[in-house]
Amino acid sequence: MKLFGTDGVRGEAGSFLNATKAMNVAIAAGIYFKQHAKTKKILVGKDTRRSGYMIENAIVSGLTAIGYDVIEIGPMPTPAIAFLTENMRCDAGIMISASHNPFDDNGIKFFDAQGNKLSQEVEEQIEEIFYNELLMTSSCVTGKEIGKAQRIDDVIGRYIVQLKNSFPKELSLQGLRIVLDTANGAGYKVGPTVLEELGAEVIVIHNTPDGFNINENCGALHTKDLSQAVIKYRADIGIALDGDADRLVVVDEKGEVVDGDQLLGAMGVYLNNRNMLKGGGIVATVMSNLGLEEYMKENKLELFRSNVGDKFVLEIMNEKGINFGGEQSGHVILHDYAKTGDGLMSALQILALILHSGKKASEVLRPFSLYPQQLRNLNIKEKKPLDKIKGLKEHLAHVEQLNMRHLIRYSGTENKLRILLEGKDAKVLDAKMNELEEFFGKELA
Repeated sequence: MKLFGTDGVRGEAGSFLNATKAMNVAIAAGIYFKQHAKTKKILVGKDTRRSGYMIENAIVSGLTAIGYDVIEIGPMPTPAIAFLTENMRCDAGIMISASHNPFDDNGIKFFDAQGNKLSQEVEEQIEEIFYNELLMTSSCVTGKEIGKAQRIDDVIGRYIVQLKNSFPKELSLQGLRIVLDTANGAGYKVGPTVLEELGAEVIVIHNTPDGFNINENCGALHTKDLSQAVIKYRADIGIALDGDADRLVVVDEKGEVVDGDQLLGAMGVYLNNRNMLKGGGIVATVMSNLGLEEYMKENKLELFRSNVGDKFVLEIMNEKGINFGGEQSGHVILHDYAKTGDGLMSALQILALILHSGKKASEVLRPFSLYPQQLRNLNIKEKKPLDKIKGLKEHLAHVEQLNMRHLIRYSGTENKLRILLEGKDAKVLDAKMNELEEFFGKELA
């Protein structure tokens, strides 16, 4: 059975991802990292899920069993783990999180010594080790070689300094009223602290994690409460994070959600106008709207597309020498400051854009119109190879005849099929989407 999905090892905690599997995943990863070890230290952080205690202890057991020393830093955003792994000179970093998924899921994400997510090739090597029972058993150590674990609670300050240093020094958030939704997740401490230290008046919602309420009707996936709070408190902007704070959704002063592609377009052109954009363009995914592509062309910039997943965005960025990219869903990568998507850092750059413009969020964050686009997620029982589904080729040929763009793929972390359609005529789009939903409902139910 395949171990790694699109973003680490992820599944239901206690079943797919139980204590034994978490320990063995840690042993396998530790064996791989030991080949390149310099410090024999690995950093471990987590979000606010109850199952994080179980998985954290299992990971510590696995790593210390093969001779690694472990630094535990408790609930921290995923991008903080990426930054601190390099900053604290560790051989690797581990984040225990299922990101935007419900509380009963959990996951394990890995970072190398430079704070980069692992390539698919490295994940495959770890997976190979995981299934090599003899190597797993023989790699455990005894006596004085067994590692130790240490909990450190004050590293949050290093990450806060890193975030504040990314914000233009000539600007201040003084006079701005911001509503922040931390999704009862990993950003519940650091988020309000950074914004307040930069001068903002911050109204925080959903910042009382209890182990079970992470992402529950809140955060980047559920913005109703944020929109209502922005209007209620007459705020200048609303910011929503997801459970591990690597994703950002923005609500303008009217309480309306700003599309992720419009944010990417606004930020890309802003950076270019300030001579801060490298590589002559930005990177987005195959999910991004055609409107973004056209807006880039209007501004003599190029849009490069990657597969879905922020690590694939980063791969294209590195390949093309580009320093800005992201996903429509809210992962934004500012490579001059971070190695991965960082919701808080992205929020600070968007606030800088707004302040430099002297205009309201609603005026500057929607610089182009979007093509009508629909995305539906269908619950399915099995993931049949798409090219083996009889009749699908004919359906997609008809979609193309209607001058619509399509993208159909399985979720890497859930039993879901994602269908994306995009075109100029919203009514035709809706009709075709209903037709495809009915078709897949019969084929994959």
